[in-house]
Amino acid sequence: MEQQIYKGKLTQFHWLKIKKKEQLTKNTFSIEFEIPENLQDAFTFEAGQFVSLKFDFNGKTIINDYSMTSAPFEKKITLGIKINSENGATAYIFENYNSGDKILVSEPAGRFTLVSKPSEFRTIVGFASGIGITPILSHFKNILHEEPRTRLFLFFGNKSSEHIAYREALDELAKKYENRFQVFYFYSQEKTSNHFFFGRLDEKKLSLIINQILHLDDTDEESTIWDAVDEVLICGKGEMIKSLANACYHHGIPKKNIHFELFEEFNSDIYPVEKEFPLITDIQVAFKLLGKNYETIIEDNRNKILQTLLLQNFPVPYSCKSGICGSCECQLEEGEVELLENEYLTEKEESQGKILACMAIAKSKKIKLNFDFN
Repeated sequence: MEQQIYKGKLTQFHWLKIKKKEQLTKNTFSIEFEIPENLQDAFTFEAGQFVSLKFDFNGKTIINDYSMTSAPFEKKITLGIKINSENGATAYIFENYNSGDKILVSEPAGRFTLVSKPSEFRTIVGFASGIGITPILSHFKNILHEEPRTRLFLFFGNKSSEHIAYREALDELAKKYENRFQVFYFYSQEKTSNHFFFGRLDEKKLSLIINQILHLDDTDEESTIWDAVDEVLICGKGEMIKSLANACYHHGIPKKNIHFELFEEFNSDIYPVEKEFPLITDIQVAFKLLGKNYETIIEDNRNKILQTLLLQNFPVPYSCKSGICGSCECQLEEGEVELLENEYLTEKEESQGKILACMAIAKSKKIKLNFDFN
């Protein structure tokens, strides 16, 4: 086992042996790990979570996050990985790690999760683009296995049909659970016989999906399938998430029921900031990070605390800047902030004074934070 400070948190890594490696498409592959008996508890996970791989590449230590495609009931950990460039770190993994090799793998993390409700009748809709299918696949396999009354709809966007990772697995699920699961494929760079399935998944496409696919509900003649949607899962790039999350909200889905996972750094708010705040200037900010104490003055509260500290070149942890990943979670020890909408913190954590620095607007002249609260 190795310990590493990663995204501002102490993270546990274990050496795991690769059980199987398989190429899925021209630029995606999967890896399955052997989990020894003594590490079974450490690698217990929830659908939608990820692990981080730690390895050396070009003289540097690289740590990258990859979502599980396996479901918890399968009792294995399988990852889906996209090769971003021929000479990049993911290409290095594909070319240099094979069955029988060992690599450092973190214990599972992430909050792109759902509470299982096996006794309820639920409707869950998923939107994925590209390799963003990985945590959605984990979720859908798990829900179909654990929730016999839940129906699922998946809308999956790719450049073309040859870019679709896990198509065979998805089609098999759709066949096995034909009464409860439907999958629809969309292509942004391949013409389709039905123009409906051409183009990116965005707010315009969502309106068409609601009107042409999620319309008549066989279980309730007076409402539509969309009216019955309980949860929405979205995974992909930031602009796609922003577009679809806002469109779902404007079409009546409460924000607390819209869940998303980001596969890249994204510096924009997912939802527009609808509040206005009194201007405060010359704000004293003190914070503790990795055992060190820092103090600074920020000019005003027109920007969020994390973004302002980054502009001053402080080494504060972050990954997304959009309230999704939780890397900048900290304890508010003094002062007052307005915490904007985020996908990470629970109500209980917020009541305990936990905040995300990337979603926090200062509302007092003095702010004290602790990033080492664990």
